[in-house]
Amino acid sequence: QVQLVESGGGMVQAGGSLRLSCAASGSIFSIDAMGWYRQAPGKQRELVAAVTSGGRTNYADSVTDRFTIFRDNAKNTMYLQMSSLKPEDTAVYYCNAEVRVPLQTRMGVTTVEYDYWGQGTQVTVSS
Repeated sequence: QVQLVESGGGMVQAGGSLRLSCAASGSIFSIDAMGWYRQAPGKQRELVAAVTSGGRTNYADSVTDRFTIFRDNAKNTMYLQMSSLKPEDTAVYYCNAEVRVPLQTRMGVTTVEYDYWGQGTQVTVSS
């Protein structure tokens, strides 16, 4: 079983900064893409930023130049550095990871990829 645990959320004033962390643990063979999503009340969950295992990144237009996503593959941990926060960044932030786990078969060990989500961490930006 694999778990993703987020931390670092909280309340901050507009213009402030926060860093979110997402630590993956469990039976992990490798982790492919990882990403941060957010969901504000009454809105659909949206992609904020994503990073591949090789470090390639992409961002939502609304956070470009303000947020930075990066990961430490040795620690199976991903981060989101958020700066110049705005009230519209208020949301529950979720960590997502495409995790390849080992699977024992009669032919030996193979791997299977699953999509995992964290439990979410609240970010509130006051004006």
